[in-house]
Amino acid sequence: MVLALGLATGTPGMAQEERSTAPYAYRQLDDPAKEEQAQDLMETLRCLQCQGQSIADSDAPIAGSMRSLVRERIAAGEEPEAIRSWLIERYGDYVSYAPRITGLTWPLFAVPAVLVLLAFLLLRRRFGAKADEGGEA
Repeated sequence: MVLALGLATGTPGMAQEERSTAPYAYRQLDDPAKEEQAQDLMETLRCLQCQGQSIADSDAPIAGSMRSLVRERIAAGEEPEAIRSWLIERYGDYVSYAPRITGLTWPLFAVPAVLVLLAFLLLRRRFGAKADEGGEA
């Protein structure tokens, strides 16, 4: 009975998320240049749990683990683009705020350009026709 009561009252406390235990989740690199590289990269990576924040801004445990991973790899001399590519390969294009142009993503880049061109042509035709009518009178 005492055990059941203890478990029942302790459950809400256990439900709280813990902070990441990764070594560089909340600690910066000693080399300021490498830390700047890591920060720049972390600003462009999306937190997989929060989905609206970069891993640099998120307090989610997975973001802390990803920050630590980025810092560890930067400290080991790995290039930021190689780290980004590895994370995209592991978690998919969604992890990056800067999507790559691929066979699946090209419409995301092409459709807005086509819509702007179409709007320009329609507006030109509409206002061009009124200008011609106004000039003849």
